[in-house]
Amino acid sequence: MSTSPSPRARPVGVREVATRAGVSRQTVSRVLNDHPEVAEETRARVLAAMADLGYRVNYAARALGTRRSRTLGVLASNAEQQGPARSIAAIESSARAAGYWVIAAFSDAGDAASVRAGIDHLLAQNVEGIVALAPHARTLTTLGDVTVTVPVVTLHSSRQGAPGLSVDQVAGARLAVAALAEVGHTRIAHLAGPADWLEAESRAEGFAAELAARGLTPGPTVPGDWSAASGHAAAAGIADAGVTAVFAANDQMALGLIGGLRELGVAVPEDISIVGFDDIPDAAYYWPPLTTVRQDFDELAERAVRALVGEPGVPVMDEPVVPTLVERRSVARPR
Repeated sequence: MSTSPSPRARPVGVREVATRAGVSRQTVSRVLNDHPEVAEETRARVLAAMADLGYRVNYAARALGTRRSRTLGVLASNAEQQGPARSIAAIESSARAAGYWVIAAFSDAGDAASVRAGIDHLLAQNVEGIVALAPHARTLTTLGDVTVTVPVVTLHSSRQGAPGLSVDQVAGARLAVAALAEVGHTRIAHLAGPADWLEAESRAEGFAAELAARGLTPGPTVPGDWSAASGHAAAAGIADAGVTAVFAANDQMALGLIGGLRELGVAVPEDISIVGFDDIPDAAYYWPPLTTVRQDFDELAERAVRALVGEPGVPVMDEPVVPTLVERRSVARPR
């Protein structure tokens, strides 16, 4: 028996599709490029021929011929965190719905050279636009210093004077504090995110603003790092602080805090009420189910993709996306 490999079949090309459909190669190209002046019957015949022959678009060759790659770049950092990870997934989904693919480059947000290298990598892939996730102020600064030859849209925490698309983190934090204050809590602590994150800064700002608006004195602010472990570690200090409620800057820290408090014999929400932020998929299934603030990552991603590839002349709403409160069972009236 021969063990030599069988010859590779040549990929099906435009010529074969044109022959099968009984049209010219130019007509096939027009169908591939969504040209409006192709009769629907002809378009259907060409698409059927492509399906019959197993034709696959060669995007690299197509980009050379049309100068369009139908590809968007995503520049991201800290992708292991919920916010960036869900943003990337939402951008990919919105881009696919618009007929585009996504290439991601991951950089160290604290290293300007790494951010520049990520942008250079995306440009080398002939992307038509870039969505930059900018959770850190220094990422925004670096982006402002780099010359980019394609459109760029930044996604970041709402920050005064910073261009780009955002979720109103301050408003979301105020919703969380209001949910606690409305049921009678007056001694409210804040389990904060890392100080170098724009979201953490804005959520701390909203915490302070809502308490001030209600004439309440802020309880202690306990630093965290977004992880459930940091929430768990904060439990003893919060239990000893004499507070009856906590606004945690994200859900993972809130869930870790609940576990840590339970180990200390402190019941949630009977002894201490807790509100989180993000509405991660697990938040509804822990005990107690977590009251939290939901960010609309899908809306933000749709706006970003529309800003890059949407119909010319159609404005993209650039007002911050307003989050919503999801009420569950981690909040009760203080004893």
